[in-house]
Amino acid sequence: MDGDRQAETADALRRTRLANERTYLAWWRSALTALAVAIGTGRIAPGLAGGAVWPYRVLGAAFALLGAALAACAFVRQRNVERAIGQSDYAPLDSRIALGLAAVTVALAAATIALVLAGS
Repeated sequence: MDGDRQAETADALRRTRLANERTYLAWWRSALTALAVAIGTGRIAPGLAGGAVWPYRVLGAAFALLGAALAACAFVRQRNVERAIGQSDYAPLDSRIALGLAAVTVALAAATIALVLAGS
């Protein structure tokens, strides 16, 4: 009976660590997507839209900064969760980080909408 319980605990720990790894990779996918959007916005869109280039470059740079922030958050989050798992604890996402990322994303979305509508 004791061996079954240890096997279940080890399996649960393995699954939890794999879930943390998948979450880490999801943060990286988001970071890489923001970087791709930065290139599209800052380098490709100005040539297609015509007119002033600087708004696209500024918006592209802002998306690149979001990508860098997401990559940094990915590392910190993965480390915090791994540490908590090792201590049989839970590490919630800091609500200030979640709010900050959401606010930046909403601001970038609004700027993108404004830029698209200004080009119409």
